[in-house]
Order: sequence, then C-alpha cells, then structure tokens
Amino acid sequence: MKSTAPKGPVKATPAKSKAAARPAKASAPATTPRSVATAAPATLKVLPVPMSTVATPPVAIPVKKDPKLANNWKTKSIEELSDAEVVAMPDTEYMNDKQLAYFRMKLVQLKDDILANAGQTAENLRDDTVVVPDPADRATIEEEHALELRTRDRERKLLKKIEQSIGRIDAGDYGYCDETGEPIGVPRLLARPTATLSLEAQQRRELKQKMFGD
Repeated sequence: MKSTAPKGPVKATPAKSKAAARPAKASAPATTPRSVATAAPATLKVLPVPMSTVATPPVAIPVKKDPKLANNWKTKSIEELSDAEVVAMPDTEYMNDKQLAYFRMKLVQLKDDILANAGQTAENLRDDTVVVPDPADRATIEEEHALELRTRDRERKLLKKIEQSIGRIDAGDYGYCDETGEPIGVPRLLARPTATLSLEAQQRRELKQKMFGD
C-alpha cells in the first residue's frame, strides 16, 4: 500500500521560495541606474544665479533728465534753480557761466557751514571746561570732545578742497577730470562738489590703491 504523507511537504517548499523571491524583485528597480539618472535633472532645473552675485565692474547709473526742466535755467536766477533743473540742462551747456555760478554758490554755502560748525565747536569746548567729579561722566565728555575734534579735522581738510575747487572755477578748469580731461558730470558734482576725478577715474585709482597700496 502507497503512503501519501511526503507529498505535502514537497509542494510547500516551492511556495516559500517564490514568496521569498518577490521582495527582492520589487526592491531591485529602486537601485537601478535608470532611477538615479531620471532624478538628477530635477535638482538641476531651478538654481538661478541672482544678478547681485554676478561679478561685474561698477558702472555709473545714468541720471534721467526731465525734458520739461531743460530750459528753466534760461529764465531763473541762480538762487531759484534746483538741482533737478541743473541736471536737466543740455549737455551743450555743460559748465557754462550759469552752471559755474551755481556750483560756486554751493561751495561757498558749504564753506560757510563748515566755518559755523568750527566756531560752535570752539564755543562748546570753552563751555565744558568745568571739572566733573564722576570719572564715568568725565570719560564720556572727553570721548565726545575727541569725536567732535576728529569731525572738525575732517572738515578742515574738506575746507582746503573747497578753496581749491573755487580756484578751479576761477581758472575755468572746474568740472573736468584731472586725469582724462573728460567731463566729471553734473550729478557727481552735485553729490560731491569738490570732485576732481570722473567716476571711472576714481574707481581706477581706488583699485590701484588696493592692489599696490599707493
């Protein structure tokens, strides 16, 4: 008589091996090179470089002239002119008599302000000669005096440049670059009336100073 007991275990063993093999097949595509290759372009799409980080040489920002103000200088006095009206003057009128007179007025006013500040500083130093017993208060007052004196020293140097600029107006050299002879430009002179170099020449000089320490 034949026994059927061994048939059960023999059929069960292939079923276990198939079940164990399925997870290996399902996990295999996750590590294939194709999946890595398709994921790579997604990380390279959105990384724009901001314009502020691009290394570009500094350039002068052009000042927009208002054509409505271009001829106001013909009918207004120097005292009535505004900075915008001086900027709007045609390039053919650069450093004409009215522009030179306008910048002379600016320089003289700046000079008067510096002299008034210097007189006020001397008055303040005379008023603060009283001895303060508290060391902390005395140190604070001395620090304020030192700061004010440093400010007056910078203004003293500026005063010398103002005098030189007024002399350049009298000589007819005001408004032109010392190095290139090109116009410095009305906007730059309004921002810095004592400028003797154009913006490009000033940038070249500063770059040279950084490189060679001159």
